[in-house]
Amino acid sequence: MRAEAAPVASVTSVFVRLKLSLLRNGLRQSGGRRAAYIASVVVVLLFTALQLLGLIALRGHAHVDSLIVLLAAVLGLGWAVMPQFFPSGDETLDPTRLVMLPLRPRPLVRALLTASLVGIGPLFTLCMFAGSVVAVAHGGAAYAVGVVGAVLALLVCVTLARAVAAANVRLLTSRKGRDLAVLSGLVVAVGAQLVNFGAQRLGSSGLEQLDPVADVLRWVPPASAVGAMDAASDGSYGVAVAQLALTAAALVLLLRVWSRHLTRLMTTPDGSTLQGDTRPVRERDSAGLARLLPAGRTGTTMERTLRYVWRDPKTKAAWVTSLAIGLIVPVFNAWQGTGSVYFACFAAGMLGIQMYNQFGQDTSAFWMVAMTISSTRDAYVELRARALALLLITLPYATLVTVLTTAMLDDWRTLPEALGLSFALLGAMLATGAWTSARFPYSIPQEGYKNVAPGQVGLAWISIVGGMVGAALLCAPVIALTIWLNVREGGGGGWLLPVGAVYGAGLTLLGLRLAAPRTAGRLPEILTAVSKG
Repeated sequence: MRAEAAPVASVTSVFVRLKLSLLRNGLRQSGGRRAAYIASVVVVLLFTALQLLGLIALRGHAHVDSLIVLLAAVLGLGWAVMPQFFPSGDETLDPTRLVMLPLRPRPLVRALLTASLVGIGPLFTLCMFAGSVVAVAHGGAAYAVGVVGAVLALLVCVTLARAVAAANVRLLTSRKGRDLAVLSGLVVAVGAQLVNFGAQRLGSSGLEQLDPVADVLRWVPPASAVGAMDAASDGSYGVAVAQLALTAAALVLLLRVWSRHLTRLMTTPDGSTLQGDTRPVRERDSAGLARLLPAGRTGTTMERTLRYVWRDPKTKAAWVTSLAIGLIVPVFNAWQGTGSVYFACFAAGMLGIQMYNQFGQDTSAFWMVAMTISSTRDAYVELRARALALLLITLPYATLVTVLTTAMLDDWRTLPEALGLSFALLGAMLATGAWTSARFPYSIPQEGYKNVAPGQVGLAWISIVGGMVGAALLCAPVIALTIWLNVREGGGGGWLLPVGAVYGAGLTLLGLRLAAPRTAGRLPEILTAVSKG
């Protein structure tokens, strides 16, 4: 008799189980990572619950339809750009790992799309669309249109993210893509601030300001799916069907684009498999930069750190984004007349973040640095040199932003206080950044778009957020002193500038001293963590 063939599992179910296994195995690696991941999930769920309650509370508001249309457009834009430039451990975003598998584009797209719906991001998006249905829909037909529209809008958002990821998966590893990656990061930073300032204006002017923009966006997917709910509630069923059809057409188009990019990735070799240019490369003279830096290990480490900032695409994108946001927030607020000189501290805060995960930016090359660290003194000199390299950029930049903000507000009396607070904040972030770099290191993959290796997302968030909270607590004395000076009748804070500078320098030195023995004692663990990607 002919033996019966074993049942073959569908590609979709295999990919869903694979994603669940990746998530489960990542949580099993250590208790700290498990706690960090659970904490991040709890924060997102709480934020989702608050947003959902807020949408439900807006039911019956005269202009709630315009708000949810704009919300859907912002969600779609966020899905398109945010996964490319912010930490993500979703392996389904990286199709290059599947190049050697005998998979056709159509079943692969279906499997990846289904697996992509498993996660906290799709749950958050679905809750936002569900809240939009409750806020706008009136009548059975509107609810039916809302359910279909919410599903279509979610699929459009997820497919858009995957199509963009497939088109740009090799962007950061290509030479031509470096400047585009930096520009994209800048666009994201500027766009986020424009949304922030738009929200501020809405708080003062009312939701009716959204009506002209919403009238246009309700015909742009995925916002068109949300606009269909409002049209059905008003009895305009023809308009609702047209908007749903437009959303469905956008979904089909995105699926085709995604499939085309997947086919190209599966069949086209990347630059690493092609024969390179064999002509001799002219060595660049580094004497100009090295001549300005201290001698010995300090100067060498500073030069290496600065070259990372200039040459490494991901490091460069992070710096450009931080520089842009650090300037935009205080200057835009000052330009609107609603800001304060103390908003200039945002520049010091954004640039201080670059001290976090110092060893992760070295990736697997950190083993060469680790080979030169044999004592606490070596670790201290290494960390101090990296902090000094950052100070070469952050100190003059924070000072420039503070002076510019002061000039725009014409509040020169507060300049010394703002500078002192900025310097103290910068010192606190350098201190906590050095400590978290040794305590919570994580890998930054060289290939693809991800900024953190799978399984380390929670670790990255607890490193950055925990370090920032610690920096704020360390700055509490200077903040309290600044508040006291402003509350006191006729108080002047000219002497707060040297106090803040000395306090920040002391915090930096203390943080480096505390981080050095931990760095020297945890070199194997750090090397393992940063080499994961």
